[in-house]
Amino acid sequence: MRSAGLDFETFAVDVDESVRNGEAPDAYVRRLAMEKSARAEAVLMSGVAPAGPPPVMSAGPADRLVLGADTAVVVGGHILGKPQDAADAGRMLRLLSGRRHVVLTGFSLRCNGTESGSVESTSVEFLSLSEADLQWYLASGEGADKAGGYAIQGLASRFVTRIDGSYSNVVGLPVAQVYYLIGCLASPG
Repeated sequence: MRSAGLDFETFAVDVDESVRNGEAPDAYVRRLAMEKSARAEAVLMSGVAPAGPPPVMSAGPADRLVLGADTAVVVGGHILGKPQDAADAGRMLRLLSGRRHVVLTGFSLRCNGTESGSVESTSVEFLSLSEADLQWYLASGEGADKAGGYAIQGLASRFVTRIDGSYSNVVGLPVAQVYYLIGCLASPG
Protein backbone atom coordinates (compact mmCIF):
# COMPACT_ATOMS: atom_id res chain seq x y z
CA MET A 1 0.00 0.00 0.00
CA ARG A 2 2.84 2.39 0.82
CA SER A 3 4.50 1.75 -2.54
CA ALA A 4 1.18 2.82 -4.12
CA GLY A 5 1.31 6.10 -2.17
CA LEU A 6 -1.35 5.25 0.41
CA ASP A 7 -0.82 6.07 4.07
CA PHE A 8 -2.19 3.61 6.59
CA GLU A 9 -1.69 2.12 10.00
CA THR A 10 -1.66 -1.61 10.62
CA PHE A 11 -2.95 -3.54 13.58
CA ALA A 12 -4.16 -7.04 14.30
CA VAL A 13 -7.54 -8.44 15.26
CA ASP A 14 -8.35 -11.96 16.40
CA VAL A 15 -10.49 -13.95 13.95
CA ASP A 16 -11.01 -17.72 13.78
CA GLU A 17 -9.57 -18.71 10.39
CA SER A 18 -11.06 -22.22 10.33
CA VAL A 19 -12.70 -23.31 7.09
CA ARG A 20 -16.39 -24.09 7.60
CA ASN A 21 -17.86 -27.39 6.41
CA GLY A 22 -18.56 -27.20 2.67
CA GLU A 23 -17.28 -23.63 2.39
CA ALA A 24 -16.02 -22.74 -1.09
CA PRO A 25 -12.54 -21.15 -1.23
CA ASP A 26 -13.76 -17.79 -2.55
CA ALA A 27 -16.52 -17.62 0.08
CA TYR A 28 -13.93 -18.51 2.76
CA VAL A 29 -11.51 -15.66 1.99
CA ARG A 30 -14.35 -13.15 1.51
CA ARG A 31 -15.93 -14.15 4.84
CA LEU A 32 -12.63 -13.80 6.71
CA ALA A 33 -11.97 -10.41 5.12
CA MET A 34 -15.42 -9.20 6.20
CA GLU A 35 -14.96 -10.56 9.72
CA LYS A 36 -11.57 -8.84 10.01
CA SER A 37 -12.84 -5.49 8.76
CA ALA A 38 -15.92 -5.68 11.02
CA ARG A 39 -13.80 -6.55 14.05
CA ALA A 40 -11.30 -3.80 13.22
CA GLU A 41 -14.07 -1.25 12.78
CA ALA A 42 -15.56 -2.23 16.14
CA VAL A 43 -12.14 -1.91 17.80
CA LEU A 44 -11.58 1.51 16.24
CA MET A 45 -15.00 2.70 17.39
CA SER A 46 -14.39 1.42 20.94
CA GLY A 47 -10.96 3.00 21.26
CA VAL A 48 -9.56 -0.22 22.78
CA ALA A 49 -6.10 -1.33 21.59
CA PRO A 50 -6.36 -4.29 19.17
CA ALA A 51 -4.66 -7.66 19.66
CA GLY A 52 -4.22 -10.89 17.69
CA PRO A 53 -2.37 -12.15 14.62
CA PRO A 54 -4.25 -11.21 11.40
CA PRO A 55 -3.28 -7.76 10.03
CA VAL A 56 -5.92 -5.16 9.26
CA MET A 57 -5.23 -1.75 7.78
CA SER A 58 -7.00 1.52 8.33
CA ALA A 59 -6.53 4.67 6.31
CA GLY A 60 -8.08 8.07 5.70
CA PRO A 61 -8.08 11.42 7.45
CA ALA A 62 -11.71 12.43 8.08
CA ASP A 63 -13.73 9.38 7.12
CA ARG A 64 -11.74 6.43 8.37
CA LEU A 65 -11.52 3.54 5.95
CA VAL A 66 -11.02 0.09 7.41
CA LEU A 67 -9.62 -2.70 5.28
CA GLY A 68 -9.59 -6.40 6.12
CA ALA A 69 -8.08 -9.04 3.85
CA ASP A 70 -7.31 -12.73 3.78
CA THR A 71 -5.37 -14.83 1.29
CA ALA A 72 -5.49 -18.55 0.60
CA VAL A 73 -3.82 -20.82 -1.93
CA VAL A 74 -6.06 -23.38 -3.61
CA VAL A 75 -4.70 -26.48 -5.32
CA GLY A 76 -6.73 -29.49 -6.38
CA GLY A 77 -9.75 -28.03 -4.58
CA HIS A 78 -7.87 -27.87 -1.25
CA ILE A 79 -7.51 -24.60 0.65
CA LEU A 80 -3.98 -24.02 1.90
CA GLY A 81 -3.69 -21.35 4.56
CA LYS A 82 -0.59 -20.59 6.59
CA PRO A 83 1.44 -23.68 7.51
CA GLN A 84 1.35 -24.82 11.14
CA ASP A 85 5.03 -25.82 11.09
CA ALA A 86 7.89 -26.77 8.73
CA ALA A 87 6.42 -30.22 8.05
CA ASP A 88 3.11 -28.64 7.04
CA ALA A 89 4.94 -26.12 4.83
CA GLY A 90 6.75 -29.04 3.18
CA ARG A 91 3.44 -30.81 2.56
CA MET A 92 2.04 -27.67 0.93
CA LEU A 93 5.09 -27.10 -1.28
CA ARG A 94 4.99 -30.74 -2.42
CA LEU A 95 1.35 -30.21 -3.43
CA LEU A 96 2.32 -27.09 -5.42
CA SER A 97 5.38 -28.64 -7.08
CA GLY A 98 5.05 -28.82 -10.86
CA ARG A 99 1.45 -27.66 -10.73
CA ARG A 100 -0.73 -24.67 -11.30
CA HIS A 101 -2.59 -23.27 -8.31
CA VAL A 102 -4.83 -20.32 -7.58
CA VAL A 103 -4.21 -17.57 -5.04
CA LEU A 104 -7.41 -16.01 -3.73
CA THR A 105 -7.53 -12.83 -1.68
CA GLY A 106 -10.76 -11.63 -0.19
CA PHE A 107 -10.86 -7.98 0.83
CA SER A 108 -13.42 -5.92 2.67
CA LEU A 109 -13.43 -2.15 2.93
CA ARG A 110 -15.66 -0.30 5.41
CA CYS A 111 -16.41 3.42 5.46
CA ASN A 112 -19.17 5.19 7.40
CA GLY A 113 -21.20 2.02 7.92
CA THR A 114 -20.87 0.81 4.33
CA GLU A 115 -19.04 -2.42 3.49
CA SER A 116 -17.82 -3.33 0.05
CA GLY A 117 -15.31 -5.86 -1.19
CA SER A 118 -14.47 -8.65 -3.54
CA VAL A 119 -12.26 -11.65 -4.18
CA GLU A 120 -9.28 -11.45 -6.51
CA SER A 121 -7.95 -14.59 -8.19
CA THR A 122 -4.47 -15.14 -9.62
CA SER A 123 -3.15 -18.32 -11.22
CA VAL A 124 0.44 -19.32 -10.41
CA GLU A 125 2.49 -22.17 -11.86
CA PHE A 126 5.44 -23.77 -10.04
CA LEU A 127 8.45 -25.68 -11.31
CA SER A 128 8.77 -29.27 -10.22
CA LEU A 129 10.71 -28.97 -6.97
CA SER A 130 13.54 -31.33 -6.17
CA GLU A 131 13.97 -32.50 -2.60
CA ALA A 132 17.06 -30.26 -2.40
CA ASP A 133 14.98 -27.23 -3.54
CA LEU A 134 12.35 -28.06 -0.98
CA GLN A 135 14.78 -28.48 1.92
CA TRP A 136 16.67 -25.30 0.95
CA TYR A 137 13.46 -23.27 0.93
CA LEU A 138 12.12 -24.76 4.15
CA ALA A 139 15.44 -24.00 5.88
CA SER A 140 15.06 -20.33 4.91
CA GLY A 141 11.89 -20.09 7.02
CA GLU A 142 10.55 -17.53 4.55
CA GLY A 143 7.18 -19.19 3.96
CA ALA A 144 6.38 -19.95 7.60
CA ASP A 145 3.59 -17.37 7.87
CA LYS A 146 2.47 -17.29 4.23
CA ALA A 147 -0.55 -18.90 2.62
CA GLY A 148 0.62 -21.99 0.75
CA GLY A 149 3.95 -21.91 2.57
CA TYR A 150 5.75 -19.57 0.15
CA ALA A 151 6.46 -15.89 -0.55
CA ILE A 152 6.49 -15.05 -4.27
CA GLN A 153 8.28 -11.76 -3.60
CA GLY A 154 11.23 -13.53 -2.00
CA LEU A 155 13.28 -16.66 -2.46
CA ALA A 156 10.33 -18.65 -3.83
CA SER A 157 10.29 -16.41 -6.90
CA ARG A 158 12.76 -18.88 -8.44
CA PHE A 159 10.05 -21.56 -8.45
CA VAL A 160 7.39 -19.54 -10.31
CA THR A 161 7.24 -20.25 -14.04
CA ARG A 162 4.02 -18.40 -14.86
CA ILE A 163 1.55 -16.01 -13.28
CA ASP A 164 -1.81 -14.97 -14.70
CA GLY A 165 -3.40 -12.07 -12.85
CA SER A 166 -2.39 -9.62 -10.16
CA TYR A 167 1.14 -10.07 -8.79
CA SER A 168 0.30 -8.00 -5.69
CA ASN A 169 -2.59 -10.38 -5.03
CA VAL A 170 -0.10 -13.26 -4.68
CA VAL A 171 1.98 -11.10 -2.32
CA GLY A 172 -1.17 -10.75 -0.20
CA LEU A 173 -3.27 -7.76 -1.32
CA PRO A 174 -4.57 -6.86 -4.80
CA VAL A 175 -3.48 -3.22 -4.53
CA ALA A 176 -5.02 -1.91 -7.77
CA GLN A 177 -8.41 -3.45 -6.99
CA VAL A 178 -8.36 -2.09 -3.43
CA TYR A 179 -7.30 1.36 -4.67
CA TYR A 180 -10.19 1.35 -7.15
CA LEU A 181 -12.65 0.43 -4.39
CA ILE A 182 -11.28 3.17 -2.12
CA GLY A 183 -11.97 5.65 -4.93
CA CYS A 184 -15.53 4.35 -5.33
CA LEU A 185 -16.26 4.62 -1.62
CA ALA A 186 -14.64 8.04 -1.34
CA SER A 187 -16.78 9.44 -4.16
CA PRO A 188 -20.01 7.38 -4.31
CA GLY A 189 -22.35 7.82 -7.22
